[in-house]
Amino acid sequence: MRCVPDRTGPCGARARRRRRRRRGGPLRGVRCDSRPYQGIRAVKLVVEADGGSRGNPGPAGYGAVLRGDGGAVLAERSGGLGVTTNNVAEYRGMIAGLEAALEYGGTEVRVRLDSKLVVEQMCGRWKVKNETLRPMHTRATDLVNRLGAVTFEWIPRAENTHADRLANAAMDEQAGDGSAQAPNAAGAETAGSDSTASTTPASASWTGALGRPTRLILLRHGQTAMSVDRRYSGGGDVPLTDLGVRQAEAAGKRLASMDLGGVPVLCSPLQRTRRTAEAVVSQTGSELRAHEGLVETDFGAWEGLTFREAAEQYPELHRSWLGDPDVEPPGGESLNAVYERVSVACTDILARYAAETVVLVSHVTPIKALLRLGLGVGPAVFYRLHLDLASLSIVEFYPDGNASVHLVNDTAHLSATGVLE
Repeated sequence: MRCVPDRTGPCGARARRRRRRRRGGPLRGVRCDSRPYQGIRAVKLVVEADGGSRGNPGPAGYGAVLRGDGGAVLAERSGGLGVTTNNVAEYRGMIAGLEAALEYGGTEVRVRLDSKLVVEQMCGRWKVKNETLRPMHTRATDLVNRLGAVTFEWIPRAENTHADRLANAAMDEQAGDGSAQAPNAAGAETAGSDSTASTTPASASWTGALGRPTRLILLRHGQTAMSVDRRYSGGGDVPLTDLGVRQAEAAGKRLASMDLGGVPVLCSPLQRTRRTAEAVVSQTGSELRAHEGLVETDFGAWEGLTFREAAEQYPELHRSWLGDPDVEPPGGESLNAVYERVSVACTDILARYAAETVVLVSHVTPIKALLRLGLGVGPAVFYRLHLDLASLSIVEFYPDGNASVHLVNDTAHLSATGVLE
């Protein structure tokens, strides 16, 4: 394939004159195409790319930086993508970087990305299940084949600030010209067997939130014998029932269909949440860690009692507890104490996993506390919000302090598989 080389590029006129001076005359028998002269020298380049979506799906953009082997910036690429998902934006950033590397005649290219999903899929270790991502994966693979020696490397977000800045600038510019339209553009997934959540998140540009959010996907554990009998179950370490195991597996399949990749999965250390989290990890290939801040309320002397038994044995205290979040069960923990504990845990998680998606497998009260944080409301949410076993909720926290609750008590995966309690 013939091409019109860039005058300043590795196949340009200046480069040819330099080579002639070094080698005493014109090069013969070497074809000039989109790569440098093969067999003469390797052109080592580094691609750093990023993409983001404010809402996922939401207004999205990408950025890519092309560097020489010594680190000098050779080119920048960026652009807005309308409304789409984080994963689509990440792929588009990588493709832009690979295209730039091809333009500059790269033969040995290191691609550095902070998206583990894209890295693992490009390395062939993870399958590309999402229909929207497949054509982009094919395009990227074609570029890799044309470049030759390409390696992919996952890097922490802190090492990808240049590309991240370009992506955010593209999103800001897009928001300014009004080109981000309503959700459900290409790559915006809906509920189903290969879907994300069943509701469409509001874009950050409509809420005034700034920066890339940390997305918390909240999963309540599956059924236990205590939940069957409607008994208070806090620190008691009870296992899942057979139905609870199937509920956990259904939730894991639902999360796998969201094409999250290897996002972190954190769980309460209790057996019922850990077993539920293990079902998620088995489907998504994620890393599982326990977090003490996600444990259920300590019900003290009420542990193992039914609602009626607690009300009969502690009538005044139980009545007060139902309306006052500062009241503690005998030897137990008040709802506001749980809220404070979970708030500390949330702060820790947001700092540790800033701008990432994290799955949290927990219990009913801690999940309500996280939703309370997201909604910015008072303790009434503890008494007025219902969460089913193995249900999904989603909340996003932005670095400027804003938050957005996208989903509450979604049980579509349970209804579809016949395991809704």
